[in-house]
Amino acid sequence: MHLTLEFGGGLELLLENSTKVHKVEVPPKEDGQATVTMRGLLTWVKDSLIKERPEMFVKGDSVRPGVLVLINDCDWELCGGLDAELEEKDVVVFISTLHGG
Repeated sequence: MHLTLEFGGGLELLLENSTKVHKVEVPPKEDGQATVTMRGLLTWVKDSLIKERPEMFVKGDSVRPGVLVLINDCDWELCGGLDAELEEKDVVVFISTLHGG
């Protein structure tokens, strides 16, 4: 599944080359389903894109508190949270709302 992932608010620093926008191909779950859920995407991002300090991005099987997640500019909680099913060419944005001062 082709997705666009965007990282901001400092989260991009956890990725290789600190790149904010990533156009990725995420494989469907191994159980044969063609869908990708946010739960599966978070696991894939942690394993495939995060190069350092994954604990700054995820906590358990979700994002850390203070990370805003948008699916096509809509809060992910309104889309189903971890169980939200993604579609081809969706845009998922992760923004840290916690900043040092």
